[in-house]
Amino acid sequence: MSEKNILAYFKSPEEAEAVSRKLQSLRVIDMSIDRFGKYPGDERYSGQNPLTGDIQSLATMTLNSSIDSRSAGILASADVSASGMSHGGDGGPTGRDILLTVVVDSESFDQALRIVEDAGGMI
Repeated sequence: MSEKNILAYFKSPEEAEAVSRKLQSLRVIDMSIDRFGKYPGDERYSGQNPLTGDIQSLATMTLNSSIDSRSAGILASADVSASGMSHGGDGGPTGRDILLTVVVDSESFDQALRIVEDAGGMI
């Protein structure tokens, strides 16, 4: 039997989790839910005092990210999201930054695709 994969983008982890529960009834071989962003590093800012703490860049505080190099920190700090001058939606950047990756048996592929699309996932 052959395998097929689906990469679907969602706006929240809860949306992707709901779809993953529905997909469990199919022949799912592998599935993962991940958050991604345009800058390297994880969301690990610990809230150090900017006057006394050692912060890597403006983006470390304003984008809640752990920038892993000086160059990436400069690039991220130049983004309008870091300055607070962007619209950003409800308290932060908006968009589909949750990736649901599903590997299914080829016989279940069409049904899995319909489940994802019906739930509002962007394929």
